[in-house]
Amino acid sequence: MSGMTEDGALIRVVDLKKYYPLRGGVFANVRGMVRAVDGVSFEIHRGETLGLVGESGCGKTTTARVILQLQRPTSGQVFLEDIELTRLNSEGLRRLRTRMQIVFQDPYASLNPRHTVEHIVAEPLVIHGILTGLALRQRVAELLELVGLDPAYGHRYPHEFSGGQRQRIMIARALSVKPDFLVCDEPISALDVSIQAQIVNLLQSLQEQLGVAYLFVAHDLSMVKHISHRIAVMYLGRCMELTDRNTMFDDPLHPYTQSLASAVPIPNPKLERKRQRIILKGEPPSPANPPTGCVFHPRCPLMADICKVEIPNFGEVKPGHFVACHLADTHGSNEISENALFNM
Repeated sequence: MSGMTEDGALIRVVDLKKYYPLRGGVFANVRGMVRAVDGVSFEIHRGETLGLVGESGCGKTTTARVILQLQRPTSGQVFLEDIELTRLNSEGLRRLRTRMQIVFQDPYASLNPRHTVEHIVAEPLVIHGILTGLALRQRVAELLELVGLDPAYGHRYPHEFSGGQRQRIMIARALSVKPDFLVCDEPISALDVSIQAQIVNLLQSLQEQLGVAYLFVAHDLSMVKHISHRIAVMYLGRCMELTDRNTMFDDPLHPYTQSLASAVPIPNPKLERKRQRIILKGEPPSPANPPTGCVFHPRCPLMADICKVEIPNFGEVKPGHFVACHLADTHGSNEISENALFNM
């Protein structure tokens, strides 16, 4: 199973694909397919945070939604421990919703403005028949306190809160049913920088207390490095590289990862002035018409003839370090930097 080991995995994703039909003409015939997710494989362990990064439109959010079966995959498998989610019907999935939840990107659009905070946080507990009456109200108060809000705020409405407070409410709602796995779909992108750090620190604290596993989807690499144990990099629907957070920044093997890492500011001015920036040529291709071979080859500073015709295998080139690159065994990060600068 490429890019994965099954020991103790809470979530296993195997060759996951999600295609959307392109329709046109008078009869709305299918003219092509948008390959939003095109063969992604990874795993997430209990209590672990896997960061999922990449440019806008690379398929991060689609991957997250398909894992939770909010959208059904075109092909591939998703396992919650030994349960294959892709085989379950809607009722089977509903029974498992207490084990996997999501925090959406926009805290302004994800809360019902007609409901109080107490009602919003209590709703999952009511739907799944977990608590009622006084016990329900006590649990809601505990959850609000857990995420750093005054339980007395329970009778207020969403419009009375700031963006950061609304995101805390969404986290409380997601954690109300005590899930094992939580998808955080760009939960800080709509917030001010100072508030972003507070929310990330809150998520880390909650993980230590509750042992919940996260899939943290984001495009801010510095935040992803701060919160994640391992990081997966996506490009045009495919996973380019996956390894632990330190290796991802200190010794990236894929040219795309190297370019992303070079864009993260270093707080040391002397080191920042000395290091080399890698500026990629061109724009990402359309997922409706991806390049042949390696999808990154039109922009790659190390592109070889094989890259144009053969899709690279997403395999383990070092212990715990997976990469989809034909040249991963023959180049290092320094060579990537030199070639990138030469080709600028």
